[in-house]
Amino acid sequence: MPDFSFSRDSAISTLRLLGSCTALGFATYAHAAPAFDSDSPWMLGDWNGTRTELAEKGYDFKLDYTGEMGSNLHGGYDHDRTARYSDQFGLGTHLDLQKILGWNDAEFQLTITKRSGNNISNDRINDPRVGGFTSAQEVWGRGQTTRLTQMWYQQKFFDQKLDIKVGRFGEGEDFNSFPCDFQNLAFCGSQVGNWVGGIWYNWPVSQWALRVKYHLTPELYAQVGAYEQNPSNLDRGNGFKLSGSGTQGAVLPVELVWTPKLNDLPGEYRAGYYYSSAKASDVYKDQNGQPAALSGEAYRSASSKHGVWFGAQQQITSIASDHSRGLSVFANATMHDKKTNAIDNYVQAGVVYKGPFDARAKDDIGFALARVHVNPAFRKNAEASNQAHAVYDYDDPSFLPPQDTEYSAELYYGVHVANWLTVRPNLQYIRHPGGVNEVDDALIAGIKIQSSF
Repeated sequence: MPDFSFSRDSAISTLRLLGSCTALGFATYAHAAPAFDSDSPWMLGDWNGTRTELAEKGYDFKLDYTGEMGSNLHGGYDHDRTARYSDQFGLGTHLDLQKILGWNDAEFQLTITKRSGNNISNDRINDPRVGGFTSAQEVWGRGQTTRLTQMWYQQKFFDQKLDIKVGRFGEGEDFNSFPCDFQNLAFCGSQVGNWVGGIWYNWPVSQWALRVKYHLTPELYAQVGAYEQNPSNLDRGNGFKLSGSGTQGAVLPVELVWTPKLNDLPGEYRAGYYYSSAKASDVYKDQNGQPAALSGEAYRSASSKHGVWFGAQQQITSIASDHSRGLSVFANATMHDKKTNAIDNYVQAGVVYKGPFDARAKDDIGFALARVHVNPAFRKNAEASNQAHAVYDYDDPSFLPPQDTEYSAELYYGVHVANWLTVRPNLQYIRHPGGVNEVDDALIAGIKIQSSF
């Protein structure tokens, strides 16, 4: 019998939130775009036209939900079959300050998120002694708690060529950004944040930040940013922390983005570099250049940390003149500092086909492959640690499994149930989970639900 593990308090609070939102929706239930109308962008409808009227005045409100289930069908560290469920609510408002206050090309965004649940990767797929790299349920993570995820002001100048955003937000909103339709983390969102998560904080974590973008041409822009590097922002109890206490430095990304139309089909190409000004620890050596795990000395410190990324998305076919349907391809790669980072490189590629059937013109099919490669120095550190403790048997609880390369694959079919609801059943295959060769390859069944209330 599957064990769907999530806390009773989280379930109760989720039901209360759903109940209050449903009550609001039915209290203002409309004749135009009524609740549960499949053509409406919102499950609770247009509130008798109130939502559209508010949007026309510059007030846009959203309540989104993402839920993900993962079940280990075969393999993994623990073969005991079970299932886990994790989810996220996002409550936000976007204000068009030009309409509201008359401030030309000015916007404000405020978003609060709440995450709950558990992840099948943590206790069934990966060896808990070292954990893993990818996650079968990307919506899990960064503390199952409530957070201030966005609070920013954006202003454009010079006929919208110059774009400045300031406030609290994450790097992945603007830099190395990527869609999140897949359920496996290796194919979802900003990949830099997945492999240098100690300094680059993806959604739903926010920090004080500044981003400046300039359009060199209508299809080409460059952007730079400065983000507070403060590990205390990751703590569960600091979801609404606004002070800068605990700041260790800054993450400074730069990126060039090209958005051409090839044969009238959209594409996006990204190349970027990040630099962290905070001190970082070596993954292997001490101050004398010896293995720290053997010498017992502290790991040596580096004055900074850096890396690069590349990304490409391109639609290559369409159905007659309907560009909303057709085949798109994508690929992403990141490379990181070998002295200070556990992952030295990552590559990923895949395809998405939208509108596979005339009768299901808004459905989509996706398939992707990824390779996460562990820094050899990080692997040597695990081997040195086992040598220092004279532990050589993988089955010994104190053994630290050396990690190498993890491979992931995912196939999904996205069912467009309504404009406010998409359900994506998926199958994931993980080879060498956590990069540990002794862990059996895992087959995972998943379901991703994306809805807007």
